[in-house]
Amino acid sequence: MYMGPSDGGQLMKNSNFKSSTNNEYIENQGFRTILHCDANSFFASCETTLHPEYASVPMAVCGSAEDRHGIVLAKNELAKKYNIRTAETVWEAKKKCPDLLVVSPTYGLYGEMSKKMNRIFYDYTDLVEPFGIDESWLDVTGSSKLFGNGHNIADSIRKRIENELGITISVGVSFNKVFAKLGSDLKKPNATSVIPPERFASIVWPLPVTELLFVGNSTAKALGRIGIRTIGDLACCDRNAIKNALGKNGIMLREFALGHDYAEVTPFGYEPEPKSVSNGMTFRYNLVTPEDVSFAITYLSMSVAERLRKHGLCCKNVAVAIRSPDQSTINRSAMLSHPTCLWKEISDTALSLVRANHQPDKEIYSVSVHAEKLTRENEILYQQNFFSEEWEEKYRKLHSLESAVDSIRDKFGKNAIGIASSINNRLI
Repeated sequence: MYMGPSDGGQLMKNSNFKSSTNNEYIENQGFRTILHCDANSFFASCETTLHPEYASVPMAVCGSAEDRHGIVLAKNELAKKYNIRTAETVWEAKKKCPDLLVVSPTYGLYGEMSKKMNRIFYDYTDLVEPFGIDESWLDVTGSSKLFGNGHNIADSIRKRIENELGITISVGVSFNKVFAKLGSDLKKPNATSVIPPERFASIVWPLPVTELLFVGNSTAKALGRIGIRTIGDLACCDRNAIKNALGKNGIMLREFALGHDYAEVTPFGYEPEPKSVSNGMTFRYNLVTPEDVSFAITYLSMSVAERLRKHGLCCKNVAVAIRSPDQSTINRSAMLSHPTCLWKEISDTALSLVRANHQPDKEIYSVSVHAEKLTRENEILYQQNFFSEEWEEKYRKLHSLESAVDSIRDKFGKNAIGIASSINNRLI
């Protein structure tokens, strides 16, 4: 279950794809040993460490139905027997299992448990790449002389996590990241699965194509239309056919199926520069009044601007997505007169887009604000030829003020300082 900020696109971008007949990489570099460690029913397992009695009943960790986030976030093994699925609503889960125990999430617990897991991983290698709060890749190629082969290391990690943390993980062992992740799903819970380079086709190719990383429902349907239903079908399909069906992503997925993924395990702490920054939210109630809409846009824009400054970036374009209670969505965008990372400028533009494209008598179910066409911050702060000295001085003062707010929040927490309208606001 992925809960982190990345959608995995960077992995696809960084993958060093080779043609199916090019073995130069393998000949020169040799095979790596990659582990993918995936915690089993992570949220539910964490809650069970606090309440051991949960292990004996069907249980699911769910968002608050009252706050309109009433979906299943995780479920234990007993609940899985009722075919309860992650992301379905609480009422749907209760319909399948009337005796289902619904537990509210303890978010601080999950973050702390994730840190403890990764500390154990670091005992085996410094090449650890989290892929969300409950899973990580490890490159243990250089650890064999100390800890044995990949299978031995995986078993050792599983035993330690079970004994020291009271939860279980499943581990995939393979020669690249894609197959290691696929391996961690082969046997659950608390198991090690090995996909070696000399036998990967016999293990991987018979599986449904949906088992491959990045193949979701829509992609699977597109593949199904050209007769691709297994990973083997994808590996053996005509290159032009898959390109016509899915473009460059189709070629990448075909290379994955062939085992040609050479993306490195990126050490923890590395964060690629984003191509866009956004924040969206389903508030506790529909946005009804102009004051509701103004607060929502301001609240989201402040978060977007703060993240832009964190990366040293400014945006040239602002976009909004407005979702109605019937789930229809309006997307609109506008270019700015100058790049910015100030929340007031982002908020003003976003609010004008909402007002121009949404009828004021209609309620809004959720809204998101997007900062796009990003540029480095230092590219605009010193371009006096483009902007007047008066504008630049005003921008510097506002930037200094918002940066000071960032520093206060970093030191004392995000709730240490904020807009007055957020105090006891019914929407959040």
